[in-house]
Amino acid sequence: MSRTGDARVFAIVPAAGSGRRMGAEVPKQYLELAGRTVIEHTLARIAGHAAVVRVAIAIAADDARFAALAPQLPDACRVVTGGAERCHSVLAGLDALADEATDDDWALVHDAARPCVRSTDIDTMIEALAGHAVGGILAAPVRDTLKRCDADGNIEATVDRNALWHALTPQMFRFGALRRALRAALDAGELVTDEAQAIERSGLVPRVVAGHADNIKITHPADLALAELILAAQARA
Repeated sequence: MSRTGDARVFAIVPAAGSGRRMGAEVPKQYLELAGRTVIEHTLARIAGHAAVVRVAIAIAADDARFAALAPQLPDACRVVTGGAERCHSVLAGLDALADEATDDDWALVHDAARPCVRSTDIDTMIEALAGHAVGGILAAPVRDTLKRCDADGNIEATVDRNALWHALTPQMFRFGALRRALRAALDAGELVTDEAQAIERSGLVPRVVAGHADNIKITHPADLALAELILAAQARA
């Protein structure tokens, strides 16, 4: 069981989004990146990690593209139907894994559009959170100067960045706590944007674990070229 103690790691990869901001004809997880689709790179790193025992991949109900990839997936992968928003898809993944996982196991959630996550960063997060009662997220310190503006784009203030972090994924929390937190948020009509927000809403306090800033999320067309450069650099390292 290695560095997680007695708790096992179950991964959820929400991949039901349409990627509207990319402006592409296909969802961003199916765009080609260095000879493979984005999601293939992502799953290779998540499903291929030694600590992960099962992966639930949440795809859209009308997704006709994933079937072509299914024969190449590791045996640990299980496909489920996702929902309209990320939080719906993550909860669907958790529900699908609930027959195997216990409340004290780990639920590791990773964006399908983050193909550059380093295995060493996942190692670091698992080690840092091994004895933690709640869990936490990979994040990178904010290095840029931040401005708060009004609705017309006028600068109101410069924001102190010293305590600010960019939230990344994976985000890893105790399985039962995350499942309850997401269900409670959805029952209240709140569409949380990441798992940490659901955990915070439930009154629990997650930790931040420093990760590398090259763990980018592919959101805009230019991100594909940057991700290809990152993957090439990682392969040479």
